[in-house]
Amino acid sequence: MTVDNFHTPLSAVQSMASAIKCQQENAGVQNMSTGNWHKTEEEYIQEIATLKAIIEKQAQQIAQLMERVDGLTAMLKKNSRNSSMPPSSDGYKKPAPASIREKSGKKAGGQSGHKGNGFKFIRQPDETVEHKPCQCLGCPHAGDCIGKVQDTRYKIDIELLTKMTAHKTLVYACPLRSGEKLQGEFPEGIHSTIQYGNNVAALAVALNTRGMVSIGRTHELLSSVFGISISTGTIQTMLHRCSELASIAVSEIKSKVTKLEIAHCDETGIRIGGKLQWVHSFSDSQLSYLAVEPKRGKDGMDKIGILPKFKGLIVHDSWAPYFRFEKLRHALCCAHLLRELTGIHENTGQEWAKSMIALLVEMKNAKDELIKNEQSCFTKEQLKDFLDRYDTVLRDALALNPAPEESAGKRGRKKRGKVRALVERLILHKAEVCRFAEDFKVPFDNNQAERDLRMLKVKQKVSGCFRTKEGADDFMSLMTYTGTALKHGVGAFNAIRNALEGKALTLVCQWG
Repeated sequence: MTVDNFHTPLSAVQSMASAIKCQQENAGVQNMSTGNWHKTEEEYIQEIATLKAIIEKQAQQIAQLMERVDGLTAMLKKNSRNSSMPPSSDGYKKPAPASIREKSGKKAGGQSGHKGNGFKFIRQPDETVEHKPCQCLGCPHAGDCIGKVQDTRYKIDIELLTKMTAHKTLVYACPLRSGEKLQGEFPEGIHSTIQYGNNVAALAVALNTRGMVSIGRTHELLSSVFGISISTGTIQTMLHRCSELASIAVSEIKSKVTKLEIAHCDETGIRIGGKLQWVHSFSDSQLSYLAVEPKRGKDGMDKIGILPKFKGLIVHDSWAPYFRFEKLRHALCCAHLLRELTGIHENTGQEWAKSMIALLVEMKNAKDELIKNEQSCFTKEQLKDFLDRYDTVLRDALALNPAPEESAGKRGRKKRGKVRALVERLILHKAEVCRFAEDFKVPFDNNQAERDLRMLKVKQKVSGCFRTKEGADDFMSLMTYTGTALKHGVGAFNAIRNALEGKALTLVCQWG
């Protein structure tokens, strides 16, 4: 309406409305005459059915999208503290520390009665230097005065000494044998014109294996520190030679691991020749055995040959292929479960996860307290109470996470989701989860296996990958040998030197 027509009389407006109404009525009469005035009942039913189908399809799409959003949101919230992700994946956004341990109330540092591990004298000093007062210098009575030691301070340093020995064989014309020429022989181990001794080889192998130093940097260190221009090819040859000399000892370690009562098992990926392969670990507090195979699952474990012969209990992180060894007893790593439960509580807010964390930690602390008091098990009443509370928590978890409904006309198992899957795992493997409480010899976690594998990730970061399977096998063999030696208080350098001297098996047999 323009400004000029703003004051149009009411009668004129009423006339305009009547005209519009007449036009609408005339249009309705035309629609009736052509048969389009209204739809039939069947058409309405069909249209409603179509709309229902559209709404149902949209509801399914919305549910799928919401599930995906929840999954992506949960992925963004994951870190090394609430999932199985390694600490290296946290980047610069490290999660705030949130230990499950309660504060003890004690001050930081060594407690009263703690036996310290400070400076210890390994032997008598090689040199003693006495420091007289500066005023005594040039004094005519300096030789007459008798002083006493007021204080002593020690300095330990090393001397970098490279020793070269020339071995020469001599020839003599023997007068007792009619001038027959007699020639001396080189001692055992002296094979070529120029070669490196066992100390050099042991240091190179120790740097590359336990030190996780690349072959190139090992060459650089030996050249710059000792003035030994040793090639990278020679270092590689030393690694292979040491691995061969330690192979019998490694076989003995494998045999001992197979006979363990309780063994920790784990696996981790490593790249060899540009392809992903798997390092399998089998260990306890006294033994370590590492082997690399192209496959991660049961086929790889069968080829290694430990678990098919094993008769004891294995501790692992609940990876399905371990359960295919049905004749073995199993115990699950509760540290893994605590991280999963933490993630569920943080991402979903479900209180049952927090209750399960508290229960498992309470069971662990109660067990530790009994062991401290030289007790070997819970009473039947204590254990029953813990197991009953375990069931109660999981009943609450089931109520909050019902099984997904099966859709008509769709094949396959309905996707359960991570929370429901964990609840079912805790129910199905209750005995394995609580094994540490039923048998005090069983550990709470699988940290032993993870410690034995942890340095391999450092090796991969330093070197990128192994170029050949043979090189990876040599490395795992040496890590098995030196890792077991370290658990018995023998340093890597001395263990490797023993191997180079042909004493590796003797050393392993001393460990029982």
